[in-house]
Amino acid sequence: MKIVIPGGTGQVGTILSRALTAAGHDVVILTRRPVRDRDVRWDAETLGPWAKEIDGSDVVINLAGRSVNCRYTPDNLRAMMDSRVRSARVVGEAVAAAVRPPQVWLQMSTATVYAHRFDAPNDEVTGELGGTEPGVPGYWAYSVEIAKAWERAQEQAETPHTRKVSMRTAMVMSPDRGGVFEVLLRLVRLGLGGPVAGGAQYVSWIHDRDFVRAVEFLADRDDLAGPVNLAAPVPLPQRTFMRVLRAAWGVPVGLPATKWMAELGAFALRSDTELLLKSRRVVPGRLLEAGFAFDHPRWPEAADDLVRRLRDGPGSTM
Repeated sequence: MKIVIPGGTGQVGTILSRALTAAGHDVVILTRRPVRDRDVRWDAETLGPWAKEIDGSDVVINLAGRSVNCRYTPDNLRAMMDSRVRSARVVGEAVAAAVRPPQVWLQMSTATVYAHRFDAPNDEVTGELGGTEPGVPGYWAYSVEIAKAWERAQEQAETPHTRKVSMRTAMVMSPDRGGVFEVLLRLVRLGLGGPVAGGAQYVSWIHDRDFVRAVEFLADRDDLAGPVNLAAPVPLPQRTFMRVLRAAWGVPVGLPATKWMAELGAFALRSDTELLLKSRRVVPGRLLEAGFAFDHPRWPEAADDLVRRLRDGPGSTM
């Protein structure tokens, strides 16, 4: 198949393009800074010559959007909103204008759209969307609004001949450099991988190879449209999640951190505590109902695999 990936130069895009290319597909990356074969320039805002890549393609996987690994200042939050909404709109315009539109448009979204909660898991049917939870920072609601607007931009696109899926994705765990797994493992290696603010908040995650397989599954299944959670079926409290990761790396102790310590650490890393403190208890209801079988459904086995691949070196990321 011909697969076009707008915004495909980040960590998740690299994972996908590597795997899909290895599977024999023709993968085109839309990027502001093309450097490789099959990279095509776009600005993520306006139609241009890049749109001809979508015309006649089989699958579009839009990953474009400013990274969330930053301080959640008003300017950065606005940049997150604008980059996601504008890129989704212009992808929709290209799909709508295509003489031979793609069969499916897979749009990246985020598990952050769900409410901060501890009492029950969030699936696509019974899950609670966030934005009105008591006792959380006000700007967390804006993160939810970003996710809703991102999905709404895809929903509103007039693409009657193209199936649309919104991938509400949890943290993708991969041994590649630059991802969340590297950050968490760095904390473990420094002896700082203990519970944060008590550690009761849930961590939703997905193994990188299951992420790729889920994307392929969604591309193939013509009966799936709308929001789909891409998350492993067993989210864990943060204290348990980090204890398992310490065991996989062979570090027996991880110092705990209070909320204010997490704030200092996030400031030093130019990141934000929402990534650590929000409880994302997300489960893949629609994937499981459709018959998708996870190769890495549980974190202990997944963590062991990721650590092994990291220690084995770059070739093992395939």
